Amino acid sequence: MTKSLAGHFLIAGKNLRDPNFFQSVVLIVEHNDQGAMGLIVNRPAGIKVNQALQGHFKLPESDMEVYTGGPVERNALFIIHDSSEYDQKHSSVAPGLYVGNSAEIFEKVVRRAISGEDLKFRIFAGCSGWGPKQLDGELERGDWLVSPANMSLVFHPDPYEVWDLMIDSARRSPGPLPAPHIPPAPDWN
Repeated sequence: MTKSLAGHFLIAGKNLRDPNFFQSVVLIVEHNDQGAMGLIVNRPAGIKVNQALQGHFKLPESDMEVYTGGPVERNALFIIHDSSEYDQKHSSVAPGLYVGNSAEIFEKVVRRAISGEDLKFRIFAGCSGWGPKQLDGELERGDWLVSPANMSLVFHPDPYEVWDLMIDSARRSPGPLPAPHIPPAPDWN
Protein backbone atom coordinates (compact mmCIF):
# COMPACT_ATOMS: atom_id res chain seq x y z
CA MET A 1 0.00 0.00 0.00
CA THR A 2 1.18 3.52 -0.74
CA LYS A 3 0.84 5.91 2.16
CA SER A 4 -2.76 6.40 3.24
CA LEU A 5 -4.69 8.71 0.96
CA ALA A 6 -7.44 9.38 3.50
CA GLY A 7 -8.17 13.10 3.36
CA HIS A 8 -7.16 13.36 -0.29
CA PHE A 9 -9.06 13.77 -3.52
CA LEU A 10 -8.72 11.30 -6.34
CA ILE A 11 -9.27 13.18 -9.59
CA ALA A 12 -10.25 10.97 -12.51
CA GLY A 13 -7.61 11.14 -15.21
CA LYS A 14 -8.68 12.07 -18.71
CA ASN A 15 -8.24 8.47 -19.88
CA LEU A 16 -10.39 6.91 -17.15
CA ARG A 17 -13.50 5.80 -19.03
CA ASP A 18 -15.30 3.78 -16.34
CA PRO A 19 -18.76 5.41 -16.38
CA ASN A 20 -18.91 5.17 -12.59
CA PHE A 21 -15.93 7.49 -12.29
CA PHE A 22 -15.79 9.48 -15.54
CA GLN A 23 -14.70 13.04 -14.65
CA SER A 24 -15.24 12.35 -10.96
CA VAL A 25 -13.55 13.73 -7.87
CA VAL A 26 -13.55 11.24 -5.01
CA LEU A 27 -12.87 12.20 -1.40
CA ILE A 28 -11.04 9.28 0.20
CA VAL A 29 -12.41 8.84 3.72
CA GLU A 30 -10.61 5.61 4.60
CA HIS A 31 -7.50 3.92 3.18
CA ASN A 32 -5.56 1.10 4.80
CA ASP A 33 -4.20 -2.38 4.02
CA GLN A 34 -7.78 -3.69 3.71
CA GLY A 35 -8.61 -1.27 0.87
CA ALA A 36 -10.09 2.18 0.44
CA MET A 37 -13.45 3.89 0.65
CA GLY A 38 -14.46 7.27 -0.72
CA LEU A 39 -17.34 9.47 -1.82
CA ILE A 40 -17.74 11.14 -5.21
CA VAL A 41 -18.19 14.84 -4.37
CA ASN A 42 -19.21 16.14 -7.79
CA ARG A 43 -22.13 13.94 -8.86
CA PRO A 44 -25.62 15.07 -7.77
CA ALA A 45 -28.07 12.16 -7.87
CA GLY A 46 -31.14 14.16 -8.92
CA ILE A 47 -32.94 13.39 -5.65
CA LYS A 48 -33.72 16.06 -3.08
CA VAL A 49 -32.54 15.53 0.51
CA ASN A 50 -36.08 15.90 1.88
CA GLN A 51 -37.26 13.10 -0.47
CA ALA A 52 -34.39 10.77 0.45
CA LEU A 53 -34.98 11.23 4.18
CA GLN A 54 -38.79 11.47 4.15
CA GLY A 55 -39.28 8.13 5.92
CA HIS A 56 -36.99 9.26 8.73
CA PHE A 57 -37.47 13.01 9.13
CA LYS A 58 -40.10 15.54 8.17
CA LEU A 59 -38.09 18.19 6.40
CA PRO A 60 -39.18 21.34 4.60
CA GLU A 61 -38.85 21.56 0.81
CA SER A 62 -35.31 22.35 -0.19
CA ASP A 63 -33.15 22.50 -3.31
CA MET A 64 -30.42 20.56 -1.52
CA GLU A 65 -29.59 17.35 -3.42
CA VAL A 66 -28.31 13.93 -2.48
CA TYR A 67 -25.04 13.01 -4.21
CA THR A 68 -24.05 9.68 -5.71
CA GLY A 69 -21.14 8.57 -3.53
CA GLY A 70 -20.25 5.68 -5.81
CA PRO A 71 -21.36 2.32 -7.17
CA VAL A 72 -20.97 0.35 -3.90
CA GLU A 73 -23.75 -0.02 -1.29
CA ARG A 74 -26.09 2.25 -3.24
CA ASN A 75 -28.77 2.07 -0.53
CA ALA A 76 -26.42 3.21 2.24
CA LEU A 77 -26.42 6.90 3.12
CA PHE A 78 -23.38 8.85 4.25
CA ILE A 79 -23.04 12.44 5.40
CA ILE A 80 -20.09 14.81 5.21
CA HIS A 81 -20.36 17.88 7.41
CA ASP A 82 -18.22 20.62 8.88
CA SER A 83 -19.23 20.38 12.56
CA SER A 84 -16.47 19.33 14.94
CA GLU A 85 -19.15 18.76 17.58
CA TYR A 86 -19.47 15.16 16.40
CA ASP A 87 -15.76 14.39 16.16
CA GLN A 88 -15.98 12.01 19.14
CA LYS A 89 -18.03 9.44 17.20
CA HIS A 90 -17.15 10.27 13.63
CA SER A 91 -13.81 10.59 12.03
CA SER A 92 -12.26 13.73 10.72
CA VAL A 93 -11.44 13.14 7.08
CA ALA A 94 -9.59 16.37 6.38
CA PRO A 95 -9.32 19.71 8.19
CA GLY A 96 -12.90 20.80 8.92
CA LEU A 97 -14.51 17.74 7.26
CA TYR A 98 -16.23 14.92 9.13
CA VAL A 99 -18.02 11.83 7.84
CA GLY A 100 -20.72 9.69 9.40
CA ASN A 101 -23.60 7.42 8.55
CA SER A 102 -25.62 6.98 11.74
CA ALA A 103 -29.24 8.12 12.03
CA GLU A 104 -28.24 10.19 15.06
CA ILE A 105 -25.72 12.23 13.06
CA PHE A 106 -28.11 12.68 10.14
CA GLU A 107 -30.82 14.00 12.43
CA LYS A 108 -28.58 16.36 14.40
CA VAL A 109 -26.77 17.79 11.39
CA VAL A 110 -29.83 18.15 9.15
CA ARG A 111 -32.01 19.66 11.89
CA ARG A 112 -29.30 22.15 12.88
CA ALA A 113 -28.78 23.15 9.26
CA ILE A 114 -32.48 23.68 8.51
CA SER A 115 -32.91 25.66 11.74
CA GLY A 116 -30.61 28.25 10.20
CA GLU A 117 -27.31 27.41 11.88
CA ASP A 118 -24.21 27.99 9.81
CA LEU A 119 -23.49 24.34 9.05
CA LYS A 120 -22.48 22.76 5.77
CA PHE A 121 -23.31 19.19 4.85
CA ARG A 122 -23.77 16.87 1.91
CA ILE A 123 -25.59 13.55 1.85
CA PHE A 124 -24.37 10.70 -0.36
CA ALA A 125 -26.11 7.53 -1.51
CA GLY A 126 -23.58 4.75 -1.94
CA CYS A 127 -19.83 4.91 -1.81
CA SER A 128 -16.75 4.05 -3.83
CA GLY A 129 -14.69 1.10 -2.69
CA TRP A 130 -11.41 -0.59 -3.56
CA GLY A 131 -10.09 -3.94 -2.34
CA PRO A 132 -6.57 -4.47 -0.98
CA LYS A 133 -4.00 -2.97 -3.39
CA GLN A 134 -6.67 -2.29 -6.04
CA LEU A 135 -6.34 1.48 -5.71
CA ASP A 136 -2.54 1.17 -5.79
CA GLY A 137 -2.81 -0.53 -9.18
CA GLU A 138 -5.13 2.16 -10.54
CA LEU A 139 -2.75 4.86 -9.33
CA GLU A 140 0.22 3.14 -10.98
CA ARG A 141 -1.72 2.98 -14.27
CA GLY A 142 -2.34 6.72 -14.05
CA ASP A 143 -6.12 6.44 -13.72
CA TRP A 144 -6.15 9.01 -10.93
CA LEU A 145 -4.42 12.23 -9.92
CA VAL A 146 -4.07 12.88 -6.19
CA SER A 147 -4.52 16.16 -4.35
CA PRO A 148 -5.11 17.09 -0.70
CA ALA A 149 -8.81 17.52 0.01
CA ASN A 150 -10.27 20.85 0.99
CA MET A 151 -13.64 21.91 2.28
CA SER A 152 -14.33 24.52 -0.39
CA LEU A 153 -14.37 21.91 -3.16
CA VAL A 154 -16.44 19.38 -1.20
CA PHE A 155 -19.11 22.05 -0.69
CA HIS A 156 -18.58 23.88 -3.98
CA PRO A 157 -21.85 25.54 -5.10
CA ASP A 158 -21.53 24.10 -8.62
CA PRO A 159 -20.41 20.47 -8.36
CA TYR A 160 -20.21 20.20 -12.14
CA GLU A 161 -17.24 22.60 -12.10
CA VAL A 162 -15.18 20.69 -9.53
CA TRP A 163 -13.45 18.23 -11.89
CA ASP A 164 -12.54 21.03 -14.34
CA LEU A 165 -11.18 23.16 -11.49
CA MET A 166 -9.05 20.27 -10.22
CA ILE A 167 -7.71 19.41 -13.68
CA ASP A 168 -6.90 23.09 -14.37
CA SER A 169 -5.15 23.31 -11.01
CA ALA A 170 -3.07 20.24 -11.86
CA ARG A 171 -2.02 21.84 -15.16
CA ARG A 172 -0.94 25.04 -13.41
CA SER A 173 0.89 23.17 -10.67
CA PRO A 174 4.66 23.81 -10.83
CA GLY A 175 5.31 20.08 -10.54
CA PRO A 176 3.41 16.87 -10.94
CA LEU A 177 0.80 15.87 -8.42
CA PRO A 178 2.14 13.30 -5.98
CA ALA A 179 3.09 10.16 -7.85
CA PRO A 180 2.07 6.88 -6.26
CA HIS A 181 5.19 5.09 -7.46
CA ILE A 182 8.52 6.39 -8.67
CA PRO A 183 10.85 3.71 -10.05
CA PRO A 184 14.31 3.55 -8.50
CA ALA A 185 15.95 4.04 -11.90
CA PRO A 186 14.63 6.58 -14.44
CA ASP A 187 15.29 4.20 -17.35
CA TRP A 188 12.57 1.87 -15.94
CA ASN A 189 9.94 4.33 -17.19
